[in-house]
Amino acid sequence: MTRYAFGANESFNINPLLKDYLDGQLPQQWYNRFADLENVKAQIDEKSSSYNHNFRAVLQDEIKRSYDTLAIDLKESAVLQHLELLKEKNTFTITTGHQLNLFTGPVFFVYKILHTIVLCEKYKAEYPDYNFVPVYWMASEDHDFEEINHFQFKGKKFQWNSAQKGAVGQFDLSGLEAVFEVFESQLGRSKNDVELKALFESAYLKFENLSQATHFLVHQLFERYGLVVLDADKKALKKLMIPLFKKEITSKPSQTLVKKRSDELVENGYKAQVFPRNINLFYLSEQERQRIEAEQYTYQLVNTKANFSEDELLNELDVFPERFSPNVILRPLYQEYILPNLMYVGGAGELSYWFQLKPVFEHFKVVFPMLKLRHSVYAADEKTYRKLQKLKLVDSDLNNAKNQLINRWVRKVSNIPMELTEFKALLNEQFNLLQERSKKTDQSFEGAVQAQRQKQMNGLEKLEKRLLLAQKRVLKDEIQRISVLYELFYPLGKPQERVENFSSFYSEHGSRFIDVVYTEFQKQTDSSVLFIEL
Repeated sequence: MTRYAFGANESFNINPLLKDYLDGQLPQQWYNRFADLENVKAQIDEKSSSYNHNFRAVLQDEIKRSYDTLAIDLKESAVLQHLELLKEKNTFTITTGHQLNLFTGPVFFVYKILHTIVLCEKYKAEYPDYNFVPVYWMASEDHDFEEINHFQFKGKKFQWNSAQKGAVGQFDLSGLEAVFEVFESQLGRSKNDVELKALFESAYLKFENLSQATHFLVHQLFERYGLVVLDADKKALKKLMIPLFKKEITSKPSQTLVKKRSDELVENGYKAQVFPRNINLFYLSEQERQRIEAEQYTYQLVNTKANFSEDELLNELDVFPERFSPNVILRPLYQEYILPNLMYVGGAGELSYWFQLKPVFEHFKVVFPMLKLRHSVYAADEKTYRKLQKLKLVDSDLNNAKNQLINRWVRKVSNIPMELTEFKALLNEQFNLLQERSKKTDQSFEGAVQAQRQKQMNGLEKLEKRLLLAQKRVLKDEIQRISVLYELFYPLGKPQERVENFSSFYSEHGSRFIDVVYTEFQKQTDSSVLFIEL
């Protein structure tokens, strides 16, 4: 159950850009529509009128083929029902995406997907004349292997070492037998641990590449909710993008458009998250994902001797569209162009770069999706929450940095006041009198009074800090217990969801962990931070 929940804009971890977006403080031209229930119909109308509905058949065929390749039987599956609905013009998708992290990586991977699923259910209830299909877009063309090659189980890190290069989705699974052996040695004999062992083994030791393994794993976890898994690194799907990729190559519009919007963000006090190239495409080979760079008369594959004339590159695109891979600037465009998508669900850092991209969508005449900040979750068992209560900590105290939480707690439980407010007021009162007297003499004396006032106030503030430190020494045992409990919610000083893998919770609670989070998400209306008791 949810112990404590609050709006994501109240989180001490949220970045300023997303906070202002949630508070309605961003310029409207930076996004399309705010991701509210009442805006869904307008988004449907706009998307439906501009989307190429002929893409639906291609999508359905390619997605089904992916499932067939994995020998996944979709008979009587909610996934198959959703795939069949994709053919209909009144069917739309809600999409989230993520890298192919080993064993899903940090647990927020699970939360993103569950939030996407719940949104589809809510929209169907509100708009019964339309269908809403949850989609997980696999970032199979990503090449940042170091970001995805590990996961953490109960404080222990498990890492896959490989010298392979290029798009990670194409990596073969050699070396994962060793990871499995180490992971297996850390699992017990409980039903939940046996299931985890079988899940890892069936995904990573029986398929050809990382894309297939990830697809199978995600399907096993979320099939009952009808989640559709999409690997867009397919020739038939890339073929749909040929006209847009050609414009990127010949006209190079994205760099100028994104840079201009990025400058606007910086001028308004925000940070740019992504930086465009003159060509925002990679060239995929079996072993590499090489950046294409436009030079004076040719197109060069960076760090190679290979180059193309413009005609040669365009011909290559016509014949081998699967060899062209969009970077972070064009990947969202690819997604929104081929899918009948209404909304993208992501984390704060992830959504931040979308605000740089709307001019690119406008240039290519692709509807910009609504952007939904995913729910955040901190999960613990009843025993942990009982310990917090024993220390006179309430759940809302956990929405603080560690030092801030401890300082507030010390002030709350101490029998003596930690602030010297009364003394500061008295001191100010005396110096105000002295200030009046100083006005009757020369200006230098008035300055001396002001300097002395500041010196005395600084001294009181130092005494306040020393008083707080002294009280912390008295309460050091309790503070140590608080620190240990805080680490459960913020391991390594980071939010729990960004460190621990879902297996840490599954080992203790089984599939009930996913069901509990799903149920709690159903109760939420806006993007929220939830402290859940498992």
